[in-house]
Amino acid sequence: MDRGKSKIVNRMNFIFFFFLLFSVFLISKIFYIQNFDSEVEGNNISLETIKNVEVESSRGNIYSSDGDLIVSTVSKFEIRWDSQVASEKIFQSNKVKLAQELSNLLSESTDYFTDIINNARKNNNRYLLIAKDLDINQLNALKTFPMFNLGIYRGGLIIKENHLRKSHLGKIAERTIGSFKKGIKEVGLEQAYSQYLGGKNGVRRMQKIANGQWKPLKTEYEIEPKEGYDLHTTIDLKIQEFAHNELLSQLEKFEADHGTAIIMETNTGNILGISNLGINSEGNYYERLNYAIGEKYEPGSIFKLMTLIAALEDGIVKHTDSIDTKNGIYNIRGREIRDSNKKGYGKITIAKAFEVSSNTAMVRMVHENYKSNPERFVNRLYNMKLNNKINTPIEGEPNPRIPYPTDEDWVNTTLPWMAYGYGVSLTPLQILTFYNAVANNGEMVKPKFANKISSIGNKPIHEINKEIIMPSICSKKNLDIVKQMLENIVQKPWGTANRINDDYIKIAGKTGTSQTDYVKDGDKPINVQYIASFVGYFPSDNPKYTGIVVIHKPNKSKGYYGGTVAAPVFKRIAQKIQSLSPTIVEINQKDIDNLF
Repeated sequence: MDRGKSKIVNRMNFIFFFFLLFSVFLISKIFYIQNFDSEVEGNNISLETIKNVEVESSRGNIYSSDGDLIVSTVSKFEIRWDSQVASEKIFQSNKVKLAQELSNLLSESTDYFTDIINNARKNNNRYLLIAKDLDINQLNALKTFPMFNLGIYRGGLIIKENHLRKSHLGKIAERTIGSFKKGIKEVGLEQAYSQYLGGKNGVRRMQKIANGQWKPLKTEYEIEPKEGYDLHTTIDLKIQEFAHNELLSQLEKFEADHGTAIIMETNTGNILGISNLGINSEGNYYERLNYAIGEKYEPGSIFKLMTLIAALEDGIVKHTDSIDTKNGIYNIRGREIRDSNKKGYGKITIAKAFEVSSNTAMVRMVHENYKSNPERFVNRLYNMKLNNKINTPIEGEPNPRIPYPTDEDWVNTTLPWMAYGYGVSLTPLQILTFYNAVANNGEMVKPKFANKISSIGNKPIHEINKEIIMPSICSKKNLDIVKQMLENIVQKPWGTANRINDDYIKIAGKTGTSQTDYVKDGDKPINVQYIASFVGYFPSDNPKYTGIVVIHKPNKSKGYYGGTVAAPVFKRIAQKIQSLSPTIVEINQKDIDNLF
């Protein structure tokens, strides 16, 4: 019996507390409604003219690797005035002084402000435009002016904040940094990290006034907007400037259609500089598209490195083996492959063939050793991740094209054409990622555009770490072999990039010259345009930087080979980067004595 009474008491207690909590909630709600109604009634506002409006948050800043501002959000203020808020006494006693203060702050005369203030009061204008695009200092001054210092409820001051995105680099790296404009699709890093940069919008209660316009009902927000986080990029502003200026200079010199230059930090994959320039109808170059990430092309001889590593890894040749290039022509089913040296190179080693960039040698090596099993060659390329996208955070990267023997469009010339970079297509950044792996002792790292995301006070909330795509693209033995060849291409007299050899900076790399946009007369291409490329790294004995330069459709009368058009850009960028680091020169006592 006692147990039954206890249950009844517990139930009664539960019911009592439930009704108590409900009563508290009900009373709170009534109190809120009464206060809101009082506010609305006190300002002669109809409930039908009230709504909550989303308020845009302030977007986070974008910084360089050194902490310099690249992009920031600038707040600009629009000032309006509700002429019907102030009492007649307040209006009459303050209007003259207000007009004088506004004239001192802004560009119009005292008479101008006197007229518009009086007319607004007379015509019941509740949303008079006073000024636009004021900065925070001007706003703070204006808020102290007579009548305006009484705020929204007694003085009628209406402040509308607008956020403008400002690039501190101008047009440099515009397609990579990207842009943000309300209602327009974002691109570049602005798009890639928008979820962090964008913050969270707030909510403000607004009142509908004449002509369908809305003004803030209260000075405070219903929900405070939360400003976005800051993005810290990998971009080095000095290297970025070097890449932009040197690419621009060469495009102008060779009257090219467009081009790209990228500089990457070898060990980390950090993108230090990236420039994409195309010509417009007026003959000026600007950041038209992000060619580095979004444009794939047939790389030509640059692909010979991938071809050679595949052959060495499969053990079908040694770099010391001889191969006969004969007179520089190799015929496959009636179609000719020719060397740029019209006399040919005769019998040379595989290493020398690579260093002079012999088309016939590379094609013969691949065709004669893989023709009965082309899957073996392509599988090796796939094993080196050449068929995979990098998946950069910046949108627009296409899939590489590395044909496979089971593809419908595979024909008997596909394999030999792949050997010297035709029938395949990759973006400059995809090519650079592979060459960077060679420079980085085989380790393939993902290109990185940002280091961290931080909140106010530079407190990191998300670190963006180095990402390894592949621990090693090939054996160390073969890696050492091809690295020596890449050095010889620049540092030996017979190398295709020997014109950029430099006594003070050791460069290694590969030239490429590929045909594009041609039409065929039978099997013969006519009206050929060219793409000139160079990809390499420096210092070659201890690589710190890897880079690629690709220039499309240079004026053929001025030059079109990779060694002539693209390689010099790489050299000048490398020299300028090298100049940023002091050089230590050892001088012995004898040298010092000779100075005096």
